[in-house]
Amino acid sequence: MEPLGGAPLLPLLRLRLRLLLLLLLLLLLTAAAAAAPPLLGERELTIEECCERGNEWATKNRGCSSLPFLSESRECSIAQEQCCRSKLNEEYCLEGISAANLHEECDLEEEKNSTCEAESFKKCCFCCLLGKSAQLQGKNCDSNLKIGQQCRKIFSDCCAKGQGSTDMSVSDDVPKKNQVDISKEEVDQEDPYLHDGCRGAGPCSQQCRDTGASFICSCFVGYQLQSDGVTCEDVNECITGAHNCGIGQTCINTLGSFRCQRDTSCGTGYELTDESLCKDIDECETGTHNCPPDFICQNTPGSFRCRPKLQCMNGFIQDALGNCIDINECLSTNMPCPVGQICINTDGSYTCQRITPNCGRGYHLNEDGMRCVDTDECSSSNQPCGEGHVCINAPGSYRCDCKSGYSFDAISRTCVDINECRRYPGRLCAHKCENTPGSYYCTCTMGFKLSIDSRSCEDLNECESNPCSQECANVYGSYQCYCRRGYQLSDMDGITCEDIDECALPTGGHICSYRCVNVPGSFQCTCPSTGYRLAPNARNCQDIDECAAETHNCSFNETCFNIQGGFRCLSLQCPENYRKSGDTRCERLSCNENKECQSLPLRITYYHLSFPTNIQVPTDIFRMGPSNAVPGDKILLSIISGNEEGFFTTKKVNNHSGIVVMQQQITEPRDLLVTIQMQLSRHGTVNTFIAKLFIFVSPQL
Repeated sequence: MEPLGGAPLLPLLRLRLRLLLLLLLLLLLTAAAAAAPPLLGERELTIEECCERGNEWATKNRGCSSLPFLSESRECSIAQEQCCRSKLNEEYCLEGISAANLHEECDLEEEKNSTCEAESFKKCCFCCLLGKSAQLQGKNCDSNLKIGQQCRKIFSDCCAKGQGSTDMSVSDDVPKKNQVDISKEEVDQEDPYLHDGCRGAGPCSQQCRDTGASFICSCFVGYQLQSDGVTCEDVNECITGAHNCGIGQTCINTLGSFRCQRDTSCGTGYELTDESLCKDIDECETGTHNCPPDFICQNTPGSFRCRPKLQCMNGFIQDALGNCIDINECLSTNMPCPVGQICINTDGSYTCQRITPNCGRGYHLNEDGMRCVDTDECSSSNQPCGEGHVCINAPGSYRCDCKSGYSFDAISRTCVDINECRRYPGRLCAHKCENTPGSYYCTCTMGFKLSIDSRSCEDLNECESNPCSQECANVYGSYQCYCRRGYQLSDMDGITCEDIDECALPTGGHICSYRCVNVPGSFQCTCPSTGYRLAPNARNCQDIDECAAETHNCSFNETCFNIQGGFRCLSLQCPENYRKSGDTRCERLSCNENKECQSLPLRITYYHLSFPTNIQVPTDIFRMGPSNAVPGDKILLSIISGNEEGFFTTKKVNNHSGIVVMQQQITEPRDLLVTIQMQLSRHGTVNTFIAKLFIFVSPQL
């Protein structure tokens, strides 16, 4: 072990010495201030001053039990007490480290073992002993044990100090006896931390990090770095409010941490632990009980019990003095003897004595033979009463009466049947009453059933037996069959439902637009196999636009034109001396003063119309006129071809407009090409225009 002072003091000890010097200076200042007379209007002490007074009191008195009154402020009193306890814990911790280094023992005086400060002494002493033990075993001084920041720091410092004591140093140049020269490389190889500037925390009081060019100091949890960048000071969590003590607890600051102490006592039979918990006192183990020598102490929560050592035999109970007293089992709530026996108490036990009763006429002993029970004369095979009578048992006797539904006939002296239906007409049954020997029963008419009381009649729900082929409606005393939509009730039995042929009805032809097909209970509308589909209303037929659906077979050079129930493939071929100027228009070429050419129409336009057969006539189907009318225009409209059957005619609307009218119905599907000529007279010049109408007449659905 290194002699005291043989190596630099631990950084923690250096910090404590600085604090002691500061405290001595504060004591001198406090003494001087106390000697001076008080001034009127003296200012209130700050929290820091209250804390310093607490530190001074701890250093001077070695305790915090009788702190002097400083101020009416509650915060000042708390700061004074917490700083006093924190200072006291620090001094005891330093003493614990010193005891571990000097004596390698952690024993205190007997009267100090129970104080909280003694725990701080032992904790620091034990942590230092662990560090010294690690050094002796050649282990690393950086402990991985979960012993807390403060204990880990003390462990590391004591371990590093032990390593320093093993280094051999010579003060002069003369080699001593048995001394061997060791090269610098060998020293570095044996101790790789020899040149570590942060070895043993270096210049720092707690943690050090060597950056190569300088050192950076830091502190453990619960400490804060001072302005000098080296010293670490304990953070008083009780003053800063960083503790988590609850209501009814007082915060006690410790080195690097704090603890919560219970304010109120635990009560009789309990003691307060260091964790501020109430622990049961085992009076039997501590010897604080008052049980007599013949009794055994048994601990209970918060108290104890004295149980006698002597145990009584069965049938006896022990009193408070340990005496055995006989138990009278005959007085217990649970009768120990069976029925018919009497209980007689004995010393430590009891006996049961049987009771034999004497039964009179009409009674006999029960199976146990303990008591008399009535004899039921009516239950014997030999009936004591005659036919039509009923035997009624009575206690110790019996009597004979007529059965229910019979009456006693004084002449024949027998019991005769009572006809209840005749005696009480209309009062026994709701519908029909039927008499039986000794009784009667009720019946109901058709459509009703007997109620639970066997007298009333309630409606019978015949529909539960499914008498109808489709739907059944129960009515009072009967039922009614009816059919679902599309069916009608048969006139033969009134039960069977027959299908209605909706298509055969007078209005059947108007149900569907094309064809009606009857199905059981309904009907279906159909459309032609091609060119149409059934509309969403399931009655009308909708034309399929093959051109829009692209289901046509027109070539690339043809144009698809949809008609009712089909389509047509159209192609525009302009005649000679004309050129195509649109999808449906041909323009005349320049005539170059050719008079024959000039007589040709200026324009030929093709139009496509589609409508069903048998449409109402007369009907306007086409209007023709100049696109830009000029005052003075006159037109002449005529049909030059395609109207051999006289279906169409022209009609003048005004000087610049005319219409084509269908004047006769077309009754069959057919395709027509009607050529309409319009002669326009404008400014003395007459020009001709041709409109070719492709009319496609489809079948009327």
